[in-house]
Amino acid sequence: MWIYLTLAAVLILLAVWELYFCEGAHLGRRSVIWTYDVAARRYDGIKRFDPDWERRTVGEPVTTVFGDLHGVRLLDVGAGTGRLARAVGAAGGLKGTLWALEPSRNMLDLGRSFSLPYPAHWVQGWSQPLPFAAETFDLVASLEMLEFTPRPTRTLREMVRVLRPDGWLLVSNRIGWQARLILGHYFSQRALRRILEDAGLVDIQFFAWQMDYDLVWGYKPARDS
Repeated sequence: MWIYLTLAAVLILLAVWELYFCEGAHLGRRSVIWTYDVAARRYDGIKRFDPDWERRTVGEPVTTVFGDLHGVRLLDVGAGTGRLARAVGAAGGLKGTLWALEPSRNMLDLGRSFSLPYPAHWVQGWSQPLPFAAETFDLVASLEMLEFTPRPTRTLREMVRVLRPDGWLLVSNRIGWQARLILGHYFSQRALRRILEDAGLVDIQFFAWQMDYDLVWGYKPARDS
């Protein structure tokens, strides 16, 4: 009797660990899609997004990178409900186009429902492989997604692949004790820096962003630099 009760308790704890802390990352793509499809309409409330904070810490830095440059192409990998798209819009928008890639149809539908002051394409798809040609985008970003993708290192390499020379990568990196519970998906600053350098990025910088995340910028050098 006690054996069965102990086994049941262990299984419950494992389920909580995988679905709450890891959001199904270890169970494969279908599990990840299911998790976000179920949570889509409550997602913004769960995350407690602050529009002003998002604009100042994400939207304004992204728009500052490009200044008055026209024809900018920006890719948001794991775009969710359009968090990055809205932050950039609140900061004045792009003189170009954003592609928002997200595997969950329910999340995409919510993202499409928001009005943006610049063109955006909403694409259902995965980060491995990214459904884009090499050297397509001026900036590739991913917020609060990397630790929940089944193979985060491969995702980073794909993001660098589709980034143009003289372009920027922007990702969030989860930190703190909860990050260590997502086994195989946690990167120390040192480890993440090494992965990005091996992928060809330079000028890699970490900035404190939220209690559980850093923002990480990396630059892909132009060929003549």
